[in-house]
Amino acid sequence: MYKVSETGERLDNFLTKEMDVSRSSITKMIKNGEVLVNGKVVKAGYITREGDEISVNHVEEDMNVTPEKMDLDIVYEDDDVIVVNKANGVVVHPAPGNYHGTLVNGLLYHSKLSDKNGEFRPGIVHRIDAYTTGLLMVAKNNKAHDILAKELAEKKTYRKYVALVWGVIPNDTGLIDAPIGRSLNDRKKMAINPDGKEAITHFKVLKRFDEVTLIELKLETGRTHQIRVHMDYIGHPVVNDPVYGKRKLIDDSGQCLHAKELGFIHPTSGEYMQFDSELPLKFINIMKHFE
Repeated sequence: MYKVSETGERLDNFLTKEMDVSRSSITKMIKNGEVLVNGKVVKAGYITREGDEISVNHVEEDMNVTPEKMDLDIVYEDDDVIVVNKANGVVVHPAPGNYHGTLVNGLLYHSKLSDKNGEFRPGIVHRIDAYTTGLLMVAKNNKAHDILAKELAEKKTYRKYVALVWGVIPNDTGLIDAPIGRSLNDRKKMAINPDGKEAITHFKVLKRFDEVTLIELKLETGRTHQIRVHMDYIGHPVVNDPVYGKRKLIDDSGQCLHAKELGFIHPTSGEYMQFDSELPLKFINIMKHFE
């Protein structure tokens, strides 16, 4: 089950991003009546509204989201929430065609999770890209999930990232305010789009090298690929990003982007909690190339 938090996006576009599958696959599911909005069949061009509940009843051979034993870096855990430090290359949740080896498979083996997001995304309140590392909060029950998701939607969740970007940024701080939507040229990419959703990123320079800059970033919004798109937009794409920026790749370990800090109000105690994590070895090794 997917719940819409903002009005104004086509159903096919919404599900393409949420399910991480091609738009053509989503369109086929909608035409086959496998997608219901508030219990009813609609067309692909249906404009979603805040509060819409979307269910996808897609059956595929060998579809099986099962618990799998996995080495997880659990930073914090109690009866309501897990904070996990996601490793490089790990996809957050299963999607059609990819049902194994995801973070969700490992979390299901470790603990019971909320079922607010259905079979594919149990417990997942927010996510980061497969090759982005760092901290995620995961809900263990539905009450915690609702509270954490509401906090995230109201922009109360604290998220700080660290990135290595191409070029030497001259100013010490900056703010990027540019709407993000699906790219018109490549449906698998996001882009700056005047018809897209509001996206705001703050950054601060931590260290300058001859060819690159180490920065920290704070998000006011959480759009898909937000940091990667925004930094490319201002001419400083994330180092080693295979999708955005069209710069040389150091290796195949993905973009140098790490979700370093995470803060939220605990759904039961009401206490503010904040967590930190170290830069991963793959990030540090790439940074050494420029020292």
